[in-house]
Amino acid sequence: MADGVATIRLNRPDALNSLTVETKEALLAAIERAKGDTRARAVLLTGSGKAFSAGQDLREHAENLNEGRGLDRTVRDHYNPIILGLVRMPKPVVAAVNGTAAGAGASIALACDLRVAAERASFLMAFANVGLGADSGASWTLPRLVGHARAMEMLMLAEPVPAARALEIGLVSKVVPDAELEDSARELAVRLAQGPTVAYAAIKAELTFGSGLDLVNALEMEAGLQDQCAETADHLNATLAFLNKEQPDFEGH
Repeated sequence: MADGVATIRLNRPDALNSLTVETKEALLAAIERAKGDTRARAVLLTGSGKAFSAGQDLREHAENLNEGRGLDRTVRDHYNPIILGLVRMPKPVVAAVNGTAAGAGASIALACDLRVAAERASFLMAFANVGLGADSGASWTLPRLVGHARAMEMLMLAEPVPAARALEIGLVSKVVPDAELEDSARELAVRLAQGPTVAYAAIKAELTFGSGLDLVNALEMEAGLQDQCAETADHLNATLAFLNKEQPDFEGH
C-alpha cells in the first residue's frame, strides 16, 4: 500500500501465474482486503515475471478430471467471486498487463476498469482450445469492450491478440514499453486514487447495471454451460494434449 494504491500481484512466475485453488483463494482474499481497506482508493493488479496470467492451472485441472471431479466448482466458488469482487469494487481497478493474459487470466484483466499493457503483452481467449466455453465473465465483459462480432471471433478462433491490436480494438487503454509498464500503470492508479472515489464507485455501478444485462445471471449461465463442456471427451482430450505439448483432436462430443 502506497499513495492510496493497493497493489495485488499474481506471484507464480515459473508457472506463468497460472491459477491453482490456492492462488484463486489468495487473489479473492486480496481483493476483499483492498475493498475493505479505507486507505486504498485505487487498486493495481499485475503479474510477476513474463506473464499476467496463463489462466487455469491445467495440471491441477487434469487431476480433477481424472478423478471424476470435473471443474470441482471452481467457476462458481472461485472465478465468479473474483470477477464480482473486481467489478463491484467501490474504487477503480487498474490492470498492468505485463505479458500473456490467457483464458481466465484474460477474463480477470477484462474485469478491471482500465488496462495498461506492455508491448510484449497479448490476450488469448483460450477456452475453445481446451473444449470449453467462456467463463470468468468473458461473455459479459468482452462484447462490451470490443463488440459482439469481434468477441465471437476472439472466443471461437482463440488466437492471440497482441498489445498493439488490443489497443486498436479497445481492449486496453494504453500500450507502453515493457520497462515502463509498472511506472505507467502505477501513475494512472495514483491519479485515480487521488480522484473522487465515491463518484468513481457510482460510475462503475451505473455502467455495470445500465448496460442492459445482469452480470450475476450471465455468470450463472456461463457456469452451467461450462459444467456441460467439462463433461465432454473433447475437453478431457484437449487438456491432456496441452499437457503433453500435442495438438488436440476435437471430435465434437
